[in-house]
Amino acid sequence: MKNLILRSITGIIYVGLICGCVLAGSWSFIVFFALIAIAALEEFYHLSNSATGGENITTLVIDVAGGLILCVGLGCVNMSLLSPFTTAVLGGTFFTVYLLYLVVRLVMQLYSQESSPLTNIAYSYMGQMYIALPLGLMSMFYTLPNGKYLLLAMFIMIWLNDTGAFCVGSLFGKHKLFERISPKKSWEGFVGGVFFAVASSFAFKYLFPEYFESISLGGLCGLGLVVSAFATWGDLVESLIKRTLGVKDSGKLLPGHGGILDRIDSLLLVIPATLLYLTALQLYA
Repeated sequence: MKNLILRSITGIIYVGLICGCVLAGSWSFIVFFALIAIAALEEFYHLSNSATGGENITTLVIDVAGGLILCVGLGCVNMSLLSPFTTAVLGGTFFTVYLLYLVVRLVMQLYSQESSPLTNIAYSYMGQMYIALPLGLMSMFYTLPNGKYLLLAMFIMIWLNDTGAFCVGSLFGKHKLFERISPKKSWEGFVGGVFFAVASSFAFKYLFPEYFESISLGGLCGLGLVVSAFATWGDLVESLIKRTLGVKDSGKLLPGHGGILDRIDSLLLVIPATLLYLTALQLYA
């Protein structure tokens, strides 16, 4: 009971912060998700190098700094918080510094005494692609019509998909979805998650039409399908990582929930997939 209360309080605070920062946009959005990126990268690098006692502190700092540059740089450029000239200069600076990180990280590995240098550099670059890049790309929603409301809708769909999958799977789950990686997931749960996510499209369109005038009901339903599919794959990808590394949770940052990576695993695949989907809708509308 105590764990349930703690889990609920943590969940409410987490959801409230995300909703507030998404709607506020601007620097609050960039700063909040930059902090998320730092925490998630630290967890990932700690896990991926756990077999050798954890990542070297120097490379850990460099890798987290690289991810932060990528995440914040994309955020500043996409959200155009400064004048066009300053934004262009800042974008070029971030790009140059990030390229410098990629080169420096390779050179650093030459002087490392670690037993698996190729594996270590692969983990370093994977963290950039898997965590920092999607979180940075999330700012692109603000370049779309009604973008911040579509972004908020995406988050709500992820949460409803998780809720629907858990409830329906717990009650009716019999057919395993991906037993090799996640034995508890079922096809019934997946269908339940899809239903909850797609059903929310009707609520968004008919209860808040002024916020979703740029997308049709069919487009929102398609968004629900994309979110459900890639949220499930995102969860499975993190399960694969943890199963490979022999750990249950990515960390202990969130009381009752585990690590931050456990909470954003679905998000990391949903962001690029949703952006591609919404961009295609605009191009072929």
